[in-house]
Amino acid sequence: MQAEITSTEQGEPPAGRPLEPLKAFKSAGRGYWHDVPAADWNDWRWQMKHRIVTVEQLQKFLPTLTPEELAGAQLANTKLALGITPYFFNLIDPADENCPVRRQVVPRIEETGTAPWELSDPCGEDSHSPVPGLVHRYPDRVLFLVTDRCASYCRYCTRSRLVSNASGYDFHPEYDKQIAYIAAHPEIRDVLLSGGDPLLLSDEKLENLLSRLRAIPHVEFLRIGTRIPIFMPQRITPALCAMLKQFHPLFMSIHVNHPRELTTEVREALGLLADAGIPLGNQSVLLKHVNDDVEVMKALVQKLLMCRVKPYYLYQCDLIAGSAHLRASVAKGLEIMEKLRGHTTGYAVPTYVIDAPGGGGKVPINPEYVLCRNAGRVLIRNFEGKVFEYPETADGKPCGRPATKIEDSELV
Repeated sequence: MQAEITSTEQGEPPAGRPLEPLKAFKSAGRGYWHDVPAADWNDWRWQMKHRIVTVEQLQKFLPTLTPEELAGAQLANTKLALGITPYFFNLIDPADENCPVRRQVVPRIEETGTAPWELSDPCGEDSHSPVPGLVHRYPDRVLFLVTDRCASYCRYCTRSRLVSNASGYDFHPEYDKQIAYIAAHPEIRDVLLSGGDPLLLSDEKLENLLSRLRAIPHVEFLRIGTRIPIFMPQRITPALCAMLKQFHPLFMSIHVNHPRELTTEVREALGLLADAGIPLGNQSVLLKHVNDDVEVMKALVQKLLMCRVKPYYLYQCDLIAGSAHLRASVAKGLEIMEKLRGHTTGYAVPTYVIDAPGGGGKVPINPEYVLCRNAGRVLIRNFEGKVFEYPETADGKPCGRPATKIEDSELV
C-alpha cells in the first residue's frame, strides 16, 4: 500500500484528500535487511558491499523469478553484470513480474538476442573518442568517462559494452590524457562527468578531478551525470555536497524513470544537493511497461518538480543490443508528449529526443503543432486541438493583420 502525504507537506491537494498513489512519497524501508543496524544501512559503502550480484542471491531475495528472469540472470555477467543495491531492491514488487522497477534491473533472457538494427555502440561514442575515456561529439563540450562501475546496472544501458567489464571491453580511464586533451582544446567549455557513475569515486578523488578540470581556464561549466541519488541516496552526504559546492557552476543530471523511484530517502538526498546550489535535471528513458503511459509520466514529472528537479530529457531507448523487449515506440513517445504539453506546467515537460544512431547526436522529436506556412500566415494548433493563425509574411515579417482563431469550417 502506498503511503500518503498530507497537503501540509506539499501544498496540495486540499486538506484531507490524499495524493494519488503514483505521486505519494514512500520510504523504501529495509525489507529483508530489517535487522541491519541503521548506521550500516545508511552507509553507502555498506550498500555497495552488500549488492545483489549473483543468481543465488537474486533467487534468495526474489523467489518469484520467472523462467525468463532466471535464464537472464544466469547469463547476465557475459554481457552486463547483475548488480542491485539493497536499498533499490526494496522498491521491487516481488508479486508483480511487470513491476516497473524490476524490469529495469533484473536481467531477462531477451537481453541475449540482438536484432539486425541493434548496435553495441548505438551512439557512436567510440568513433568520437580522441583519447581513451573521452567523447568529443559536440563542438564545445566533451563527455568524460570516469569509471566503468555503477551502483546498480540498468538492463537497457547504452554503455553496456563498457560498464561492469562483463563483455571484456577492458575500459581503463586515463585521467592525465583526458585532461591534457581538454586543456589543449580551447573550444571545450563544458565537461560532463559520466561513466559508469562518477559518484562512486570517494569525495577526495572526485574533488581532485574536479579541481584539475576547474583549473583549465576555458572550462566554464561542469556537469555530473549520475544515478547514485536514486540507486543509493545514502551516498549524498553533507560532506559530499559541501565539496561539490566549491566548483560552481556545477550542474547534475539524475536518472529517474518511474514515480516509485522517488522515495522519501531520494527526496531528502536531492534536497541536500539543491540546498548546495546544484541545479538538478532529470533524464528519463522511455521504456515499455515502465513509463510508456501518460498518467505514469505525468506523475513522474510532477513528482520530480516536488523534489526540485527539472525534467530535462526523455530519451527514446537507444538501439542497444538486447533491448528490444524494453523499447517503446516513437509513436507512443509523441502521444505522451502531446498529453503533457498544455496539460501540466511547462517546467514539467521534458524534451523528447532520439540520440541519432551512429553518433548523430540528440535530435528533438515533437508533435506537429505547425500545420502550415504560406505567404501571409502560419497556422498553429494548441494543446486542445484548436487552430490559430499567426500573421507573418514569407520573409518573416508581421503582415499587419491581427492574429485570429481559425474555425474548423475554414480549414476545409
